[in-house]
Amino acid sequence: MISACILNEDTDKLSIVQVSPKESLPADVIWLDVNQPDEEERSWLETLFVEDVPEEDEMDDIESSSRFRVGPDGVHILSLFPQRLSNETRGVNMSFTMRKNLLISFREDDISIVRLLRYYIRHDKVEIRSALDILLKLQDLKVDQLSDLIEDAYFTLEQTSDQITDDSHVKETLEELILQEELNSQILQALHDTRRALRFIRKTFESYIDDRQSRVLEEVLNDIESILPHTSFISNKINFQLEASMGYTNQKQNSIIKIFSVAAVVFMPPTWIASVYGMNFKFMPEIEWYYGYPVSIGMMILSAAITYFFFRKKGWL
Repeated sequence: MISACILNEDTDKLSIVQVSPKESLPADVIWLDVNQPDEEERSWLETLFVEDVPEEDEMDDIESSSRFRVGPDGVHILSLFPQRLSNETRGVNMSFTMRKNLLISFREDDISIVRLLRYYIRHDKVEIRSALDILLKLQDLKVDQLSDLIEDAYFTLEQTSDQITDDSHVKETLEELILQEELNSQILQALHDTRRALRFIRKTFESYIDDRQSRVLEEVLNDIESILPHTSFISNKINFQLEASMGYTNQKQNSIIKIFSVAAVVFMPPTWIASVYGMNFKFMPEIEWYYGYPVSIGMMILSAAITYFFFRKKGWL
């Protein structure tokens, strides 16, 4: 699917329309958004590019030379966007090509930030005057979303901290902490990638950026710098809660093992007495004793009681 964002230069109004491969590129287009293109759409897009149209596997490169470069078609940027699916978050790469006042974006997933920007455009809730404004706004919205994810992580960790000593939620707590650790890693990766992208944009478009765009760019970079320490704090908090949860679980297991160990020691003397008088030797004087049975039972109870109270006095119980 291909959609175009058109800027009316007379009214400075934005509109979004669907583009068919059978049509020519509309005039005054500043953003061409390509989402999961089919073969016909790819063939049409190839007429707009000197280089090959980006493939899905090429959008996962991590080296800087592949993610940020200047080529025959213009400036190429690969940017990582967080995508929330149920309780999981994963990073989705989105490819941008900037040529003069046209931004062409490629994506193989439905990214929520793109939907949000399109909503703002349709309802005239965003100030956009050029293709570069769209690129900067997408990065700005991404950082806002990452900030919201961090706030959600703080709230979740407050809940898990109250469940660490709750035996009925041990498994759920551990699973949630593992999910939060993965989420925090995704946030950290996206923040670093966005910072690299913004610095590349500032350097590459230095002669084109106006004062307003420069302020936006610096504000987003400052937001990233202010958010990054929170990821370290969250990571430390997650690790602490994981260690505390595992420590509590080990302590409970040790208590159970301790009970069995004490029980084994307490019943060891009675077992020994029962074993002695269970022998079938001919010469055992107590076997023919009239009071032998109750005395042996009493000795078993007394030996177990002495062992138990000895453990209590030592503080081992």
